[in-house]
Amino acid sequence: MLPTLPITGLDIAPEELRTELIRAANWVADYLQAVPAGPVTRPRALDERRWLASSPLRDEGRPHTEFTDFIDREVAPFPCGNGHPAFFGWINSPPAPTAIIAELLSVTINASCGMGEHASMDLERGAVRALAELAGLPHGAGGVLTSGGSTANLLCLAAARSWYLASIDAEDGERYDAAHALLVCYQSADTHMSVGKSARTIGLPASRLRSIPLTDDRRLDAGALRTAVERDLAAGLLPFCVVSTTGSTATGAIDPIAEITAVCRDYGLWHHVDGAFGGLGAAHPALAPHYAGIADVDSLTVDPHKTLNVPIGCGAALVTDPERLRGAFSLRASYLDGNDAWPWLSDYTIELTRPAGRAFTVWAVLHQLGREGVTALLDGYLRHTALLRELIEAHPDLELVADGPWSITCFRYRTPGRGDAITTAIADRLRDRGRAFLATVDIDGELALRASICNYRTSEADIRTLVAEVLAIGAELCG
Repeated sequence: MLPTLPITGLDIAPEELRTELIRAANWVADYLQAVPAGPVTRPRALDERRWLASSPLRDEGRPHTEFTDFIDREVAPFPCGNGHPAFFGWINSPPAPTAIIAELLSVTINASCGMGEHASMDLERGAVRALAELAGLPHGAGGVLTSGGSTANLLCLAAARSWYLASIDAEDGERYDAAHALLVCYQSADTHMSVGKSARTIGLPASRLRSIPLTDDRRLDAGALRTAVERDLAAGLLPFCVVSTTGSTATGAIDPIAEITAVCRDYGLWHHVDGAFGGLGAAHPALAPHYAGIADVDSLTVDPHKTLNVPIGCGAALVTDPERLRGAFSLRASYLDGNDAWPWLSDYTIELTRPAGRAFTVWAVLHQLGREGVTALLDGYLRHTALLRELIEAHPDLELVADGPWSITCFRYRTPGRGDAITTAIADRLRDRGRAFLATVDIDGELALRASICNYRTSEADIRTLVAEVLAIGAELCG
């Protein structure tokens, strides 16, 4: 019998591993402490980026002790920016320290939250249940954690299609082909681009994803939706789903959930809510009235890596009746012996092998905060948003353009006749200076600066710095 030999090249002696982990932990703590004092972003020369992207794999290996130094030298100094408290661009929050610890523990255990009977999968079930409750969904709602809002929207649209085709007895064969060719989905003009990607992925042509006009407060017009559905029904088409939004990416607007659900119920449509940014707003008393009717929707997307400060990427596909997700995605193989009494989570999604880190980080942050802490976190976002809007409205050179209920603010530097060029230049120069970061967004055909607030480390001083920087850059450009 041949001797059993270990696979070489990967193992590290226990004491050496402990030393490297302590070194890495010290690096993490130092990095987090230094972020607020550094630039929000630091652009890197294109030739240096090409070097990193194309560096060859050597024949001989490297010492594992080099990796932390390599990241510290070649990656960490050139961040995306979302860890900085003055980053107000794309809607990605930084990871809370508890979530960083949870992520390390999860990759050490390295369980797949797709198959088997183990505690990591139960942790995900608990995290999903807590998210559903905070979002205002009814008892019994459930779902799965995902890589982000895009995947969550895809899962929910696929479930909506499966449910609808089953309801008209067109699940397969020629009836499926005929019915699928007639399907129509509806969204607002401000719906996130991932909904269009999801519709394309499940086979809907662009012409069958209808964009419904907005009201003056940039919410989906429920009356126009009803008219569009009736028009398509009269044309022999098959409306099957409406996608509304709570906390739109453009302006933070919240669509009229109850009114849209009423249209869906009248015509037998699935109501999906893209709440990637604003899905947990029902947990805050000031926002809760905007979420009237949320318990009656069919599905909801939530992104913990936005409002809850867990690591990228983490979303959630939540469904009032989880069996509808299972009906869309459950397939069995002889080499995977699941439990019908408590189905595997892979039965509810397109993934089989699924990282447990999502469950660990969401569970850790939610249980560190508790219900009161979640409300306080959201309250901080809203207070900083109110201050930003006050500062904008108080200065004659700034114009508030859109101010939805959520923590997104759109504004412009007043420059008659030079709007888009100045707006773009301000955003670019602000990024290059490194003291703050804004995105731009099209509002009714004209660009505006857009500030989103979802960072637990953002302070009043960061808000004031942002406004001061915009005013200084605007004066430089227009002086």
